[in-house]
Amino acid sequence: MGGAVLVPDSIARVASARQPVLWRGVALGSPASIAIHGAETGAGKPLIDAVTKEIARLERIFSLHRSDSALVRLNRHGELLDAPPELIRLLSIARSISEETGGAFDATVQPLWRLYARHFANHPIARSGPPRHELEEALAGVDFRAVGIHESGVRLERKGMAVTLNGIAQGFITDAVADLMRRAGASHVLIDLGELRALDTHPAGGAWRIGIAAPGTRDEMIRKIEVADGAVATSAPLGTPFEASGRFNHLLDPRSGASAWRYQSVTVRARSATLADGLSTAFSLMDASHIAQTCARFGTLQTYCLEKGGDWCVFEA
Repeated sequence: MGGAVLVPDSIARVASARQPVLWRGVALGSPASIAIHGAETGAGKPLIDAVTKEIARLERIFSLHRSDSALVRLNRHGELLDAPPELIRLLSIARSISEETGGAFDATVQPLWRLYARHFANHPIARSGPPRHELEEALAGVDFRAVGIHESGVRLERKGMAVTLNGIAQGFITDAVADLMRRAGASHVLIDLGELRALDTHPAGGAWRIGIAAPGTRDEMIRKIEVADGAVATSAPLGTPFEASGRFNHLLDPRSGASAWRYQSVTVRARSATLADGLSTAFSLMDASHIAQTCARFGTLQTYCLEKGGDWCVFEA
């Protein structure tokens, strides 16, 4: 939690515009919604049906909770000769983000996640994380460079490796849905599949107003930003903590094995939800100077880091 949400004044402006086609459901385990404000008469329901089928299809590739998903099969066998093109594409994007962020983003952190989850399941009131020797053992299987990506296959080159795309797959699916809708002629669309993506401007004119929620909440908004035909993603330690304090959480540093605790939250506005999602994850583990350098290399990028003391660091390129 502690993500980006549509703010109430945008909701009021939506109500004054043409009645939208609305859908609410679940995508990759998170609440999801889509609002379509510009579609041909009668096209709304068939388009939503196509979208839900596309979400289900991509979940069968990226989900870690389905025993038959392509990603689970890759982790189980260490190799996938018939990898779906979407898996190859997203792993290639993930590798690029890893390279651009000095390894702060790494899709192979799943062994660390398993270790932390097991440790706190066995020691729910522990005040410390896993023992150092167990961290070192898990870290031996963490290295994005050891994922062999070929034309139609993927191979994990080290023993004990496993991939998670939870830090970027929601963004990728969001972009896929946006592309489907654009091809179908829909306009003035707001997609929230865990990350936000706007197609075109707000139906009442101008940008969509998006609120950054206070960490650990969904309704208490502490900053507003605007987005038109772009995406917004937020990562926060309190989003998925392993224990009550949130000190040990899902934002795991692939270089040290430690949990992120540098910022209360990191929000990225970018041209695509895939990029915003991956970079918000990586930036949670990076200091301000490296974030600024990375933003400058990507361009058309804005980052909002909420520091522990409540101050904001804002980077724009």
